[in-house]
Amino acid sequence: MRTDGTGRPDGNGDLVDIDLYDDGSFPEFRFKQAPKGLATRRQLRAMNLSPGGQEPVAQLTWRSGRRMAWLYRIDLARPKRIPTLAQEQALDRAMAARQTCPECSRRYFHCLRLKTVGSCEECFDGTPAHPGSYITPAI
Repeated sequence: MRTDGTGRPDGNGDLVDIDLYDDGSFPEFRFKQAPKGLATRRQLRAMNLSPGGQEPVAQLTWRSGRRMAWLYRIDLARPKRIPTLAQEQALDRAMAARQTCPECSRRYFHCLRLKTVGSCEECFDGTPAHPGSYITPAI
């Protein structure tokens, strides 16, 4: 690199960021510029598809490069896996553990702060819960 005599770059030899592993074959598209036939994971999920083990073929960037998403080929995507009844029951049990108050046994439609508060808001500090926000336990 050339210097101006003081040890600083003279402006003609600006530093360039070089990625040694980039061969230039991985395309990058800006927001809403991706060609047809490519989709992000969320877009694939909306179409009931999954990447199916394929590698990303391009990259989508927005917000001045601060946000990024991989793009996958739609024609290589596979149908989304459907969980078995046993898997759905296991997920329901896991969610029930997070949504049920251990003191009043109400199951709420949202997850409770059991690690920090330990119960629902009504049992913790008396804040009344809206009757439409929980399922009353069957006694």
